[in-house]
Amino acid sequence: MIAEAGLAALWLAAALSLFQALLGLGPEAFKDSSRPIRAVAVAQGALTAFALLMLILLFARTDLSVALVAENSHSAKQMLYKLSGTWGNHEGSMLLWVTVLGASGAVLALLSRRLDERTFIAALGAQGALALGFFAFLLLASNPFARLDPAAAEGRGLNPLLQDPGLAFHPPTLYFGYVGLSVAFSLAVGALLTGRVDRELARAMRPWVLGAWIFLTLGITAGSYWAYYELGWGGWWFWDPVENASLMPWLAATALLHSVNVLAARDSLRAWTVMLAMICFSLSMVGTFLVRSGILTSVHSFAVDPQRGTFLLILLGLYVGAALTLFAVRSPRLAEGPPFELVSREAALVGNNLLLSVILGIVFIGTLYPLFVEAASGEKLSVGAPYFNAVAGPIALVLAALIGVGPLLNWRSDPGDRVRRLILPALAGATVLAIMLVMIEGGLLEKLAMAVAAMLMVASLLPLMGRKLLRTPISTWGMVLAHFGVAVAIVGMAGSSLWTRETLIAAQVGEVVNVGPWAVRFQSVTPTAGPNWTALEAQLEVTRGSGVSVLKPQSRFYSDPPTETTESAIKTVAGGQLYTVLGKPAADGRWQLRLWWKPLVTLIWLGGCLIALGGALSLGGRAGRAWRKARLT
Repeated sequence: MIAEAGLAALWLAAALSLFQALLGLGPEAFKDSSRPIRAVAVAQGALTAFALLMLILLFARTDLSVALVAENSHSAKQMLYKLSGTWGNHEGSMLLWVTVLGASGAVLALLSRRLDERTFIAALGAQGALALGFFAFLLLASNPFARLDPAAAEGRGLNPLLQDPGLAFHPPTLYFGYVGLSVAFSLAVGALLTGRVDRELARAMRPWVLGAWIFLTLGITAGSYWAYYELGWGGWWFWDPVENASLMPWLAATALLHSVNVLAARDSLRAWTVMLAMICFSLSMVGTFLVRSGILTSVHSFAVDPQRGTFLLILLGLYVGAALTLFAVRSPRLAEGPPFELVSREAALVGNNLLLSVILGIVFIGTLYPLFVEAASGEKLSVGAPYFNAVAGPIALVLAALIGVGPLLNWRSDPGDRVRRLILPALAGATVLAIMLVMIEGGLLEKLAMAVAAMLMVASLLPLMGRKLLRTPISTWGMVLAHFGVAVAIVGMAGSSLWTRETLIAAQVGEVVNVGPWAVRFQSVTPTAGPNWTALEAQLEVTRGSGVSVLKPQSRFYSDPPTETTESAIKTVAGGQLYTVLGKPAADGRWQLRLWWKPLVTLIWLGGCLIALGGALSLGGRAGRAWRKARLT
């Protein structure tokens, strides 16, 4: 009865989403009070969460009479992977998506009190309309509670690549980011319907955008590290279309976050803010379509049938088309607020947004154009790192430099004398570093990136100068930390690219191989076994100076489902990581070994964590300030 209870909860939640859409977007008679629609939104969110809980329980019990459990779990799986199997598939991940969507609407209904009443009701109506389409997709095309008759004797098991603690948490984190942007979308639609695009809208939207942006940052950072250590490719980003599908909403959300701040502080960029809110969630839907339509072959994607992709494409067209039509009709009525000078903080934020939009366009075209060409002509095109690095890289460096200067400018107008006085030492240091880097081998872009990162590291701390640090607002600390994290991540990216050393060799047992500053002795290969896998495990003695360690990379075989995987072994030190992979045996008894020495690579993920932590500090600081203000009123 657990599956039937979950399915019934989904149908009830779908009916409530229809009612919620009618209450918010229907006749004016329904809009005298927000109390009914608040109650409906909370009930819908609770029912959807109950349905997800029932599916988790089915996976925890390995109920093989449910088709989804039989296809994606196994009685011998560890409990962590039984639970993560709930969303490690198409149907379960879509239920998680809808649950986050419903929960977001419920939280909005419970906590939002400052927004104009009519705008709030319209926004909840838009949220209900969004949920209705995804409920229809889930119930009509992707039922997670479908029964098997008779029940399976044993499950097929979870994809071995997903049997990793990082992948237990990576998808939910991304979904909180993707679907959290739905609230910004709904608030923008509600504001356009009522004509109330103002500071109050920005203040209501900002915590949702910031929260979603934090989760997206963490999800992308965690996913990057998972791909780095789990897939055995030795890289942290491959411009895979599904990786790009997560990057595009993050870029748009970053632009929206800065635009919302301008609207909240200066009542400017109204139309731009609304447009970005629509683009953010639209790109989240594009990503959902890409990974579930079957048009991509990727380790990250759910390769499902094209009929489901068609359903999603119709939803994408309906929602995005309706929102953009509404924007086209209503945006001419939006006043843009007070003007500002070319040298001002507003202008810097506009420049920031424009550069982010250009990078977003580059990634969007590079990701989707090959798909369009293949669909139209059958010809396969490959757009990879050379295109993205060469085209987007220089623009990203200009953006990084602007990030350092923007927070130092005043609102509306700034003569620039103070900024020049503050920034000149950082520019001088960056110039000296750039001249020094010219002398070493490596690409020009990476050397420029190191110089820009050095300038940004200094510039990001300058907003703290002249302040009493203990009295500095937490949100300011958050901004400083996030911008400093950007600089740290750039150092990691550029440094690992400049100084990585790779060795691919067919080695005999007892042979010593050098890679960078490390000496690696290939000691042995022995069989070993785990809970649901067998493996060949190499033992490598790695030496650097007087320090000696042992690394044990593996070549694993999983029987349910039959899959071979490569498990890297990594030695992390202060200056970087030694990355080792065991390959196939050769006929003469030698073994393939791939070894990388990657200086500074850990700074990439440290920078990502600092960016997210800065966002969290900013969110917490603003929430605390709003709470104190509410207590005083």
